[in-house]
Amino acid sequence: MEGLPSVFGELEFSYFGVSREQMVLSLCVGFAASLIVGSFLGVLSDTIGHRKFCLFFCILHLFVGIWKRITAHPSVWVASVCLSLASSIYSFSFETWMLVEHEKQGHREDLLSDTFWLMAFLGSASFIGSQVLANWLIGDNLKKGMTSPSTAAVLLALVGVICVAQLWRGSSQQEVFEDHGRSYSYFFDDRRIWLLACAQACLHFSISMFWILWTPILVADGRELHLGLIYPCLLGARMLGSTIFPWLISGSLSFRTEDCILYAFIISGFVLSVVAYDYQEIGVLVALFVLFQACVGVILPSLARLRTMYLPNDLRGGMIGFSLAPANAAVLLFLVHVSFKYDLISSQSPCFMPALVT
Repeated sequence: MEGLPSVFGELEFSYFGVSREQMVLSLCVGFAASLIVGSFLGVLSDTIGHRKFCLFFCILHLFVGIWKRITAHPSVWVASVCLSLASSIYSFSFETWMLVEHEKQGHREDLLSDTFWLMAFLGSASFIGSQVLANWLIGDNLKKGMTSPSTAAVLLALVGVICVAQLWRGSSQQEVFEDHGRSYSYFFDDRRIWLLACAQACLHFSISMFWILWTPILVADGRELHLGLIYPCLLGARMLGSTIFPWLISGSLSFRTEDCILYAFIISGFVLSVVAYDYQEIGVLVALFVLFQACVGVILPSLARLRTMYLPNDLRGGMIGFSLAPANAAVLLFLVHVSFKYDLISSQSPCFMPALVT
């Protein structure tokens, strides 16, 4: 569901007559919604239950898919706001709900490391699958097939609603936490949680900026590339990084999780510094991008593991939601600055990014 709306995002809006300026504005609106509303959804999820928010995630995608099917000229703003809020929910609710169920059913805590890397691995695999599915559904007939990914998203959303509402009803629990004032005072007093929040914000900002800029960087100077082949390579590198994570912490090297995330951040920072300050040939650029995504594949399960070690489950959603706020604010500031001062923004993002990937 997350991947399907993004595969032909820019091309789809262009097909419906949406201008580049409107796309950029809708992107700004989406990040603003994530900043203003999404930052507080984590606390609300901790309070009323993550299962309900997982259901809300599916409903948002269901609404957007139906909206695109029944409306000849769908509102870009409505779709952007709904998908941005759904992405915010996705960042914390499913992970936290899994942890609550894991603890409730009495599974061993050391099994979580396997779950975390599998989550990162299968998440990237599903984005590759969404690219393949969307291209297959549209085929060569753009006029007849443009709404086909929306139909697939509706069907997947219905399956998600049924699974969350019915199949897992017996294993759900009432997740209402009463003493949030005391809990969040603990949040603000613990330096380790502050460090985790900062690391989460830095990762979110770097990933968002990467997906905004990777295509303009590769096609600079009029270079013609088959981006549809590069995109799966980037996600494949992230999948490889996630499979390396359990080997690093439990193999012959036996690194601490803190060491793994530290080295991954250092390598990814160095890689992006090379790209930012030194012009590279296309082969070097792709190699650097692949290395960055591999580091992201290591960082994602590492952060999830550290949150489990240092953060109570009843604070997890709120901590992730608040940590994304400064990153969303920074991305929003960048988009507004570039679009209005230079008018050179390429409307590529996690929402529109794979439009050039077809």
